[in-house]
Amino acid sequence: MKNDSKLTTLAALAGNIAIAATKFIVAGISGSAAMWAEGIHSLVDCGNQIMLLVGMRRSRRPPDTNHPFGHGKELYFWSLMVAVLIFGVGGGISVYRGVLRILNPREVEQFFWNYVVLGAAFLIESVTFAIAYRAFAAQQGTKDILAAIVASKDPSIFTILAEDGAALVGLLIAAGGVFLSHLFNMPELDGVASILIGLLLATVALFLIRESRGLLVGEGVDPKTEMAIRRIASRDPLVEHVRRPLTMYLGPENVLRAMDVQFRASASVEDVAQSIDRIKAAIRDAFPHLKRIYVEAEARAESATRATARR
Repeated sequence: MKNDSKLTTLAALAGNIAIAATKFIVAGISGSAAMWAEGIHSLVDCGNQIMLLVGMRRSRRPPDTNHPFGHGKELYFWSLMVAVLIFGVGGGISVYRGVLRILNPREVEQFFWNYVVLGAAFLIESVTFAIAYRAFAAQQGTKDILAAIVASKDPSIFTILAEDGAALVGLLIAAGGVFLSHLFNMPELDGVASILIGLLLATVALFLIRESRGLLVGEGVDPKTEMAIRRIASRDPLVEHVRRPLTMYLGPENVLRAMDVQFRASASVEDVAQSIDRIKAAIRDAFPHLKRIYVEAEARAESATRATARR
């Protein structure tokens, strides 16, 4: 999964560098506000991919004294910064340039080159989107795409997927703005397209901010997984009751899990210890991403047996 994330990010970065340079050249020649907005969009995406690469590298650092559970949440922090950059720089500047174009209309020139660049950009973005989608589908299975993005805990992939999807829609908006401004001789429509691109970026950014924030502040596993964990623990013959497990993502493939388990009053300390080992092994077999499992084991009140097992 780490290799898929890095490959997806590098592919998106390479594509956006080429696209951004071409868009800015043609925007300077034609004066199209929508093309400027698209150039800014691609430039912001380049910065985003660089920050995601930084986040992936820093998240793989081993645990230390100050970070006993590792640095996995570094990836969530950098993905949040990416979302803020998309919202503030990409969305804000695109809307600003669109408003300026509406207030100060200027005829768009060199329409042919606008269409050539937009078409080429659409092809490149389609390739990077396909790479991101293939990596995402391999990770999430055959879920509905929106539900899968919400369920995913790897922002390095779903951020690229959301960016590339927004880029494809943005290119269609830019092409429509250039075409309509030419057709009706209304350069203001080019400004409207720039504003729509900015609003699109802001919408995507708010969605990514919501997802990254949940992971950064301590989001746990989904209810379905939680119930499955409880069923696994409850199947052990010495277990009488399992309280709701406490879980938290420390990284895309690293989950902390703690739970209280009540054992039979007749169970000895040795029996409880063996039962805990069985429960932990069964949970890891079913959910390999649960790296750290903590079990608070206790018998009935009438028994003094109490043991705590930690990995």
